Formats: sequence, structure tokens, C-alpha cells
Amino acid sequence: MRTEKFVLQENFNRADVAVSGLTQGYTRSAVKKLFESGYVTVNGKVAKPSQCVSIGDEVSVILPDPAECAAKPEDIPVEIIYEDSDIAVVNKPQGLTVHAGNGNADGTLVNALLFKLDNLSGVGGVIRPGIVHRIDKNTSGLLVVAKNDAAHLSLAEQIAEKSCRRTYVALLEGNLKDDSGTVTTYIGRSQSDRTKMAVVPPEKGKIAITDYCVMDRQGGYTLCRFDLHTGRTHQIRVHAKHLNHPVVGDEVYGRKKREFNLNGQLLHACRLELTHPTSGKRMVFTAPLPDYFAAVLRKLNMTYKMP
Repeated sequence: MRTEKFVLQENFNRADVAVSGLTQGYTRSAVKKLFESGYVTVNGKVAKPSQCVSIGDEVSVILPDPAECAAKPEDIPVEIIYEDSDIAVVNKPQGLTVHAGNGNADGTLVNALLFKLDNLSGVGGVIRPGIVHRIDKNTSGLLVVAKNDAAHLSLAEQIAEKSCRRTYVALLEGNLKDDSGTVTTYIGRSQSDRTKMAVVPPEKGKIAITDYCVMDRQGGYTLCRFDLHTGRTHQIRVHAKHLNHPVVGDEVYGRKKREFNLNGQLLHACRLELTHPTSGKRMVFTAPLPDYFAAVLRKLNMTYKMP
């Protein structure tokens, strides 16, 4: 076991929510077990999941040694655009699930990473080694992967503190009225369909904040840049629907009819900015649009410039 210490950069109504953010990759049940075992302290005192924590509080978390990885290596094509002894940055293709889950025992990004990389962090557990953050199966683009636990916790803290910046580009249905803006809502499970996320009352979800900026408009479609302040499940897709301009190709939150013969939503994680866990150097990574995305923009005579 080892102890990791964090100084909070924001207030939280619940300590377990703070710890979930600081230990990205840990499931809710794993965080619950940390509290039940007395492995979480705030300012030197054993913490309760429901207690409030504030800016400047020192949170210490005892993390058990990782179990042996359950996922197996598979030779799956994945572009690794950067790699060193601490991190790797990958450009995930559309259609590839990040880690195992219901109906996805293998054939995931984790399986591909185990084949391509010599080490992965164990903080994420046996199902998702190395995974610090995720993007949806049918969303393409950049992910940073941790190759050791120290790097994993550093990256998780950056995400919790919002210093790890993630930029996406999406093609939206219709003509978005405003050139730019910020969407601030609470996102939680849909009450009518538990497989979906939805904008919900504050007591039913977690705060979700997304900046957007229009890049081009043509033929009844809007090309838009999105910058995440939070990382809720399906956040951009839910916020696009909330704006009444769903992402093109999104059959869950948009039209059921397929447009442009697509296999999923036109949503791409194009830019990732982070601080290297060891060197402290600020690093920026970019990934060009997939061919199928670029082809649609050409059909619409749209101009795209990397953010």
C-alpha cells in the first residue's frame, strides 16, 4: 500500500466526490471501499464520505497495491502519437471502446495498450489499467494513458483541478444561434432511459460546464469547438442536445436516421494540454480530423482549422 496526499483546489459538498475526482480511474464502489476501510483522511482525521471538504484541505488516500491485470493483450491498431517512461498519448479511432464493460470483455483500447506498451498504471484496477480519463466508443481522438501509478495520480489531480485541458470539435445539426457561450447544467442518469444521460436538477446529478465556439456554418449545419471544464459522461453530446443542436451522427441524443452514411457521431477530441508528471513541462498534443469527418466537411464546403 502507499499513501497519496492532495491539497484541494475547490470546495466539495461530499468528500467521496472529491476523492473520486482525485483518483480518476477508481470506480464508485472502489472509492466507497476506501472510506469503509478508513483509508481516507482530511487534515489528519478519518473522513466520512458525506462530509464537506474545502479549498486548502489536505486529503490523504491510502491506495492498495493493484491486483494482477485481468485484461489480455490484443494486436489492435491504435496510433500512439507520444510515449515516454511515464505517459503515452493515443489517438483513439471511432468504434473502439476504452475498457471492458457490459458486452465488451475484450477488443478494447486497454487490450491494445497492453499489447503495445511495456507498462501501465494499476490505479485503475484490473479492468482499466492506465486509463485516467475516457471518451465514448463512437467518439474519436486524444487520450493520455498513465504508465505508472505516480503518473496516473498526477494526471488525475490535473483533471480534478481542471489544469488538464481537453478540446473537441463537433458538427452539429442546424444553425447554432450564438457564436460562443458556456453551457452550465447538472448531468445525471435519465429517469426515462437509464442507458442515457440527461440534464437534471442539481440534487439528481453533477455540475457540468462546457464552453463552445462556432468555427463555421454551412448548409444547415454548425461546426463547433468545445472546451471541457468538467468531464461528465456524454457531456458534450448532452449539452449539444440541450442547445437543441445535437451532434451529427449521434443516434442516442440526436436523429435516429443516419446522415452522410456515418457509423457514429462527428465528435473528435482534437487537442489535449497537460503538465508532464515528472518534468513539469507543459505539453500540447493535437490530432487531425478522421477521414470520414473531413469528408463530410468537404461536402458541406466548411473550413476547419486546428484549435
